[in-house]
Amino acid sequence: MSRTYSTQDLLRILAQERQACMNGQRLNLAAIPSGVNPLIDRFVNADGIQRFTAYNDFRQTIHRYQQEHQISGLVWEEIQINGKSLRYPKVDDQLVSLASDLRVLRSHKTTIVKFWRDLTPTMDLYLGLNSGKLHRSISKPDLDRILARAEWASLTQQGKAETLELILQLGWGKPEEALYRRGFPDSGSEYVHAVQPGNLPIG
Repeated sequence: MSRTYSTQDLLRILAQERQACMNGQRLNLAAIPSGVNPLIDRFVNADGIQRFTAYNDFRQTIHRYQQEHQISGLVWEEIQINGKSLRYPKVDDQLVSLASDLRVLRSHKTTIVKFWRDLTPTMDLYLGLNSGKLHRSISKPDLDRILARAEWASLTQQGKAETLELILQLGWGKPEEALYRRGFPDSGSEYVHAVQPGNLPIG
């Protein structure tokens, strides 16, 4: 009977393949610059495109394996801030989510949001816009409206003490399709940045 690989096995295999592609040991020779604009194509490194495409093709094969064998894309993260800690699930950015993963993410939304709220009652809130290039100040009622639409949540921490920034990602649909709004409108997310009063988001 053949072995079924685990989530950690797949991540290890992907890391090795990514390194091989970066080292030029794997190329997709059929991959070429866009061909749309000769001026731009002159500045595009064909070797880099071939390496990227080779890795992307391999990763799609892993994604098909995941779905065929029902291998979770979830990893568990732990965050520790001001003496408080939380262990929570998220979909690794190299893998895809299964329907069962989405159920797990939904079941942890309330816990993640409570942890974030407990740490940010006096912090200023900003909504990330234009892929995080801009930020707009928001109120608690604004946040409540975003929370009502969200199906799952994730956390990121930047800085410490006076420069502490806690980013709450509130999403719907599949996390891997929410990234860069690839699956919008079926999948997507909003980023709420909590910063110390008077500070602006840096992430």
